[in-house]
Amino acid sequence: MKTIAQQLNIKDFPFEIKDKNGNEIYYENSDGYWCKYEYDKNGKQIYFEDSNGFWVKREYNKNGKQIYSEDSYGFWYKREYDKNGNEIYYENSYGYWYKREYDKNGKRIYSENSEGVIEDNMPKTGNDEIVEIDGKKSKLTEL
Repeated sequence: MKTIAQQLNIKDFPFEIKDKNGNEIYYENSDGYWCKYEYDKNGKQIYFEDSNGFWVKREYNKNGKQIYSEDSYGFWYKREYDKNGNEIYYENSYGYWYKREYDKNGKRIYSENSEGVIEDNMPKTGNDEIVEIDGKKSKLTEL
């Protein structure tokens, strides 16, 4: 099967095709290696494929944050975000995961992962500080 450059009888390499937004959608070099890309309406790359058979698919949330990716090797990962755009959960096909919690200022106050590592930065004051965890407000009085 002929590549696009071969079909068009292109002699000047590298050969590139861009979409109306300037995103590269096709690339080919003089050795016949090629790759193609697809983008969503926001210009985020949602698909990549090359002449070696490798591919990657990606998904994004409404805020443009990547929430899922999978590739031709069988690797995948997914992410979740809170309403402020902080990453609160990650999981991949190797079984690794982590969870995170943030305070109202976006500071990470808690993290744990599948390897048993826990990072606890929750406020430890006893001066009636108000903290928010998972959308619930609580008054710290003593720990």
